[in-house]
Amino acid sequence: MTRSRTSSDVVVDDGTTDADSRAEKSATAPDFPHARTCPYQPPAGHEALTSDGPLTHVRLYDGREVWLVTGHAEGRALLTDQRLSSDRKNPAFPVFAPRAEGQGEASFPLIGYDDPEHARQRRMLIPSFGLKRIAAMRPQIQRIADDLIDAMLAGGTEAELVSAYALPLPSMVICSLLGVPYEEHELFESLSRALLLSETSAEARAKRMEFEDYLDGLIARKEAAPGDGLLDELIADRLAEGQLDRRELVMTAMVTLIAGHETTANMISLGTYTLHEHPDQLAALRADPALMPGAVEELLRYLSIADIMMRVATSDIEIGGRTIRAGDGVLLAVSLINRDAEVYERPGALDVRRSARHHVAFGFGIHQCLGQNLARAELEIALSTLLTRIPTLRITVARDELLIKPATTLQGLFALPVAW
Repeated sequence: MTRSRTSSDVVVDDGTTDADSRAEKSATAPDFPHARTCPYQPPAGHEALTSDGPLTHVRLYDGREVWLVTGHAEGRALLTDQRLSSDRKNPAFPVFAPRAEGQGEASFPLIGYDDPEHARQRRMLIPSFGLKRIAAMRPQIQRIADDLIDAMLAGGTEAELVSAYALPLPSMVICSLLGVPYEEHELFESLSRALLLSETSAEARAKRMEFEDYLDGLIARKEAAPGDGLLDELIADRLAEGQLDRRELVMTAMVTLIAGHETTANMISLGTYTLHEHPDQLAALRADPALMPGAVEELLRYLSIADIMMRVATSDIEIGGRTIRAGDGVLLAVSLINRDAEVYERPGALDVRRSARHHVAFGFGIHQCLGQNLARAELEIALSTLLTRIPTLRITVARDELLIKPATTLQGLFALPVAW
């Protein structure tokens, strides 16, 4: 097929133009995302999106057509490409769900900025999430895990794992690190949950503002009576010195607090369920506990609970035989990138002996998850302790009775009844 340039469109030899092609794609691009039907598999219909190559077009709820990246090599390349922006203030930034409409006004640090602002924000937090700091926290995380299991065992022979173990463990840990009073966990957990599950932008904005008010008040209390958490350090070293304004500190606290407990809580409960759905893999872990660090990486790859990363192109990008144009929205499908058959043998199988360290469950490039070292430590300790302390643990509900979180938020379970 030959092409020739005209004033605004490209004319192809069958008489159509790029504008015609765009209209045709808009009419045929599949809706995205699909509903989840299995807690640990990508939504039904997602795998078919890979048939068009490593990049394809999908249509969002508002009718907008965006690029969906499903290839591993292409995904990692784009996540390090400075021509893809995380700036949610850009009016062309893709809106994945109704709650995200108007998201640019929120100015979420780290996740909503590009360098150099992103790098400045990240530098403030890196020391608190480094390997040395997290290694020193492992005994504390272990004590929390043991105390929670002691309470479960003291309560009888059954429990709801999310509320009894999976959620309080990372909540306690991130509260300790930040200096947030854990006795206020019900408030910030409910605000976090409501924000992530909001159905409208008005509802999301109201919950976000309520969350901001809570954190602003917490900062004021800390100014009056300093503690020894990360927030206290930022108040003394950055806010008081004028290197950080108050709203940026509030929003930094919000991002860190939400990310610090929501993602890991989902991974603990969903990882537990997934292992019990794969008894051969569970048996392998019981037989050789040294497999746990690698098993955590495989679970991160296999579950990919933060399934979608959003970007907007600021310049044209040639990749995977396609051209992403400036202003195009780009979604990166983490669950599909992490199941690319070009990289992983039998990608749809859970294999705790697999070397899965090249997954992008924590992202890749400059926006790679700041808390990944902490998340790994929590997951290793939480899962190992659960398997060791309650070896007869079993799931007490059928798969079709589980309440699965919707496709427009973090993958996970609302509850997981267990017994022993």
